[in-house]
Amino acid sequence: MRCVIFDLDGTLADTSGDLIAAANAALGALGHPPQLVQGRDDATAFRGGRAMLKLGFERLGIPWSDAELEAGYPVLLKAYAKAIDVHTRLYPGAIDAVDRLRTAGLAVGICTNKPEALAETLMTRLGVRDRFDALVGADTLPVRKPDPAPYRLAVERAGGTLARSLLIGDTDTDRKTARAAGVPSILVTFGPDGRGVQRLEPEALLDHYDDLDTIIPRLIP
Repeated sequence: MRCVIFDLDGTLADTSGDLIAAANAALGALGHPPQLVQGRDDATAFRGGRAMLKLGFERLGIPWSDAELEAGYPVLLKAYAKAIDVHTRLYPGAIDAVDRLRTAGLAVGICTNKPEALAETLMTRLGVRDRFDALVGADTLPVRKPDPAPYRLAVERAGGTLARSLLIGDTDTDRKTARAAGVPSILVTFGPDGRGVQRLEPEALLDHYDDLDTIIPRLIP
């Protein structure tokens, strides 16, 4: 069965506002003032909690270590879990496109580097978890993207065929994941990098979810 796997943050939904708020809350819990700004730091937000904390420490001009990042990360996750859907919005046309894929008989799933429980909570609160046949998160397996294993598991759990699957994402992590899995990738251009993702040489670019129907058949006929 043909299968389309989506990244979550920056691909299906703009989660940057809630992620940045959580990072600033974590910095505050560690005794520091807010450092990240929505709009300016969205690209960092989509690269994960540790990336945001690292940027915060760099802006504060204070020494930091991997141990300090790891100490701050659970604090960030706790803050994020408390306010996971305050600012988050699905991208225009995303769920309509998912519904069209399902109607056409394709399997649909999510492969994200957000912890699985948080991803499940977010998609449920957004009211769209039932649209996806599978959800694999950062901690579902011992490895996460760009290792191809989580992607393969998402395809398997969705009931798809790996050789007839593709990944839709927004970052170099998604591009590397698809390449490692030996499948095509589509990168969205409505994230903070815009059409700059073209430099990653995906098999296709997606400017709006309304265009997805014409792209998929030429990548996984």
